[in-house]
Amino acid sequence: MNYEAIVIGVSSGGLNAMKIMFSLLPADFKTPVIIVQHISPRSENQWINLLNDKSKLHIKEADEKEKIETGIVYIAPPNYHLLVEKDRTFSLTIDERVSFARPSIDVLFESAAEAYTSKLIGVVLTGSNSDGTNGIRRIQEYGGLTVVQNPQTAESAYMPASAIAAMKPDFILPLEEIVELLIKIDTRKD
Repeated sequence: MNYEAIVIGVSSGGLNAMKIMFSLLPADFKTPVIIVQHISPRSENQWINLLNDKSKLHIKEADEKEKIETGIVYIAPPNYHLLVEKDRTFSLTIDERVSFARPSIDVLFESAAEAYTSKLIGVVLTGSNSDGTNGIRRIQEYGGLTVVQNPQTAESAYMPASAIAAMKPDFILPLEEIVELLIKIDTRKD
């Protein structure tokens, strides 16, 4: 299967998980990565600079109507829901919080599932609420690939455990093995 995008949901413990992930992803990784990290509405983007220091890929905040490009990592800006439109551009909204969060993982995952259908990979990582559970289930319903961090290896086990309790993911793996899987899938594109 030729996957066209990866969506990742992460909350508590997410900065450490993303530091590890982006230090391992190679510079020639092509599949666009779109992330919702639960952050304070007043958060500055210093943590994105920190991730860029660890990463061989370009990491940036997603912008309204921005076209999704290969080889870039997009992160939802603070206090905005990030949606993927059918034309593979982003929309930002300030709609109500979902699972107490804005940005919401479910909102990103559900909109991306509709845009990419079976050509999407959904990943739920460490976190301390159930955001992402409905979204990853929707990705599975559309035929996309679903990956959940092994709760025993997550800094905060609740979010991955919630996803696993709600559906049967294609893979349940420790973080480093998730990265290996994504690299393997990405290199098949050549």
